[in-house]
Amino acid sequence: MSANSFGKAFKITTFGESHGFAMGGVIDGCPPNLTLDLNFINKEIARRKPAGAFWATPRDEDDEVIWLSGLTNNVTNGAPLAFMIKNQNIKKQDYTILSSAYRPSHGDFTWEQKFQTPPTTGGGRLSARETVVRVVAGAIAKQWLQKFGIEITGWTQSIGSISIPEKITIDKVEINATPLHCPHEPTRARIEALLKEIVEQGDSVGGVIKCLIEGVPIGLGEPVFDKTEALLSHAMLSIPAVKGFEIGSGFAGTKMKGSQHNDLFTLEDGKITTSTNNAGGVLGGITNGNSIDLCVAFKPVSTIKLPQLTIDRDGKETTLEASGRHDACVVPRAIVVVEAMAALVMADLILRHKQPFASPSLPLRSFPI
Repeated sequence: MSANSFGKAFKITTFGESHGFAMGGVIDGCPPNLTLDLNFINKEIARRKPAGAFWATPRDEDDEVIWLSGLTNNVTNGAPLAFMIKNQNIKKQDYTILSSAYRPSHGDFTWEQKFQTPPTTGGGRLSARETVVRVVAGAIAKQWLQKFGIEITGWTQSIGSISIPEKITIDKVEINATPLHCPHEPTRARIEALLKEIVEQGDSVGGVIKCLIEGVPIGLGEPVFDKTEALLSHAMLSIPAVKGFEIGSGFAGTKMKGSQHNDLFTLEDGKITTSTNNAGGVLGGITNGNSIDLCVAFKPVSTIKLPQLTIDRDGKETTLEASGRHDACVVPRAIVVVEAMAALVMADLILRHKQPFASPSLPLRSFPI
């Protein structure tokens, strides 16, 4: 298979399968002389883990990163940054039943049709296990972006039909107060009650992650095919189970008039800014200096415990009752993955804007009056 890489100037290639020996990645273009905080990387990996949440998979991996190249005393040295994470908590027997029949709405059917061979156990490359590599790469990109004052924060905006009310102030401290990562206590309580029902039923449910990229300079992105929002949508839609992407006003903007939607230009401290941010921080594909405001929609997990009518590999109708270890809702664990992909896009855009090595000492364009 091809297309295992993402990015141009800051490029991540991932490898490995869910129940294979290891997951891993190679980063091309990581700036040299960047001191990595390995504890921060481990904390980001921990955010992706189930953490004992009742709605999450019981699969728990140590996820120890083994660095293969590109680091000297925890400082990037300009060589490709390569790493791997061994898979240890493997239970192939849990997936035996899944090898005989197609899971409704799962990619194992299309994989088999395309490659003329079934995916390996646990979903192989289709599995969200691959995203642990993205989290490591994103944690590296985040550390470099900090030098530019860029900060990325995601949270659970909604699960099922239960959503945080519009236009409330988000307390970033409260985001990580519970494994649900929902910064609104009344909404959080309702979502937890819903998830308990879903787990008891053996079903699954989707939701929406909201992500805010702050400290973005003016001038990133290109006006045609590599628009900032186009690259972000590519990044987000590549995450397993993602079915929708919005930036700024998104689909709600279609219900507004131009006079309501337009972000009026104003002066603030001698610089041009806007009074609102319906554009989500991007105009003409190029960042305008405002925060980038995006939402990512996740479908319900396709592998559920309820019996479902399907077709087996002999072409006969059958009923599938899935076993194995699967999330009832992936949204809380996927927040760090969304942040990681956002970080990879921003790092790539900055490096493409300033070559060969972007540096905070080489400021991006700004437009003071």
